[in-house]
Amino acid sequence: MKKPLNFLLLIILILGLVSVSGCADKTEKTGVYMASDELVIAMGTHGGEPESGFDPITGWGYNHEPLVQSTLFKRGSNAVVINDLATDHTISEDGMIWTVTIRDDAKFHDGMPLKAGDVAFTFNKAAASAGRVDLTMLEKATAIGDNTVEFTLRNPQSTFINKLIGVGIVPEYAYTGSYGQNPMGSGPYIFKQWNKGQQVIFEANPDYYGQEPYFKKLTIVFMEEDTAFAAAKAGRVNIAEIPHTYANQVVNGKRIVSLETIEACGITLPTGPNTGEKTEDGYPVGNNVTSDIAIRKALNIGIDRLSLVNGPLNGHGAVEFTGVDKLPWGNKEAIFEDGNITEAKRILRDAGWIDTDGDGIVERNGVKAEFTLLYASSAQDRQVLAVAVSEQARELGIKIKVEGASWDKIQNMAISTPVVFKYGDIDPTDVYLRYHSESYDPSNWNNMIRYNNPVVDAYLQNAMTSPDEETAVEYWQLAAWDGETGYSEKGDAPWLWMASINYLYIVDENLDIGTPVIQPHGGNIFGNILEWKRTEN
Repeated sequence: MKKPLNFLLLIILILGLVSVSGCADKTEKTGVYMASDELVIAMGTHGGEPESGFDPITGWGYNHEPLVQSTLFKRGSNAVVINDLATDHTISEDGMIWTVTIRDDAKFHDGMPLKAGDVAFTFNKAAASAGRVDLTMLEKATAIGDNTVEFTLRNPQSTFINKLIGVGIVPEYAYTGSYGQNPMGSGPYIFKQWNKGQQVIFEANPDYYGQEPYFKKLTIVFMEEDTAFAAAKAGRVNIAEIPHTYANQVVNGKRIVSLETIEACGITLPTGPNTGEKTEDGYPVGNNVTSDIAIRKALNIGIDRLSLVNGPLNGHGAVEFTGVDKLPWGNKEAIFEDGNITEAKRILRDAGWIDTDGDGIVERNGVKAEFTLLYASSAQDRQVLAVAVSEQARELGIKIKVEGASWDKIQNMAISTPVVFKYGDIDPTDVYLRYHSESYDPSNWNNMIRYNNPVVDAYLQNAMTSPDEETAVEYWQLAAWDGETGYSEKGDAPWLWMASINYLYIVDENLDIGTPVIQPHGGNIFGNILEWKRTEN
């Protein structure tokens, strides 16, 4: 678990860093001397401290810019795939062989050339380690000479390009079990120092093959959002991740940046009843209220999502209906009219849910329409959305008891108890893992409610194994709604999706962060770091 930095110690630390880095080219913009080509960034949850180190084999850099390492491909500001180390790639007709050629001028930070053997080693090692990036579809990666890598898949995989984006390349000759503590790569920044629980320092790579970074030094300090805001207000950091409660704050020399994301926030609604079954660890399975599709549909139709965005999120977000509304594989036919309390009550009444004792809560066969809703106790945005949904549900005659909990408790209870989750991945594999019946895996948070629809399973399987992305997109969309069934509200409604949530940062007024890339779950604030610059000195 990350430890937030004590604020006083942080200030001492930052002042110390600045004094050590002293040089003639200084500017005073916000109360602290700092070189104009240096940045101090306060991060907590989005781009914060990696518990297992800066090792791509174990997940560092997945879904966000790894800074130290290069990747074969990246996504540009418009989410289009662009080359990084790769110069070209081809796919065999059967989709089983992906061949990637790489540039011949990339060097690791110690000056050694990066070769195809390093790429093959990285992917084979990552596949064998079963880290955060799922590479179970990869049979092997093989270097063909110094500049060509051949990836042999076990099955065709329409989403494989995302794996080539998500894994930073490590040097085979210098990779050890402690690599994550002192990483080396060929990326735009060189790892210099990591004070665990406090900060990490990167310096620009003078031999980088790409565009030269404007900022020569990045110091990322790790702290909770409230402390980060205070540090930014005091002028001790240039950028800080902040909670939505500070969205309307005015700070001299700073501006608030609200980054649109694809991070969708939703509530799981377990679809199976509680029959007395227990998990291997003795926890209950199923829920006798949310297992009724009438309850799930009534909540989906009755909740007013726009009021959630304009209220708890202060307008920094967007309504969300399927969890993938903003992505190419989102199905517009699956979107519906919400905030319809009359229709929600009709659905409940027709299903036999009636308030017979006048307490405002409907019941059926002696079962009250009430359940507990868990959220991670450390997440303010999840808490405010959970409370707001609870208040709206009461109007429908459904009682929701909101409870903050640890992730350990949530992991044990999620198979029987609704939970506020957030998802947002540019890789549609995320949809497969969330809804395919065989994906159930509590250790990886996959299909925690054991949703099971054979028709949806078939669409998801076809999407994964499609020979091209265009065909795959059609199947992804059908899985949401095909006119008769699907995972959306128009079908089985196993989720109550609420909103996609913007990430908020307080930023120096004279700092231009260009056009940020698409922000997935966890954020990717450094995704376009090479565009960042000062607008004045």
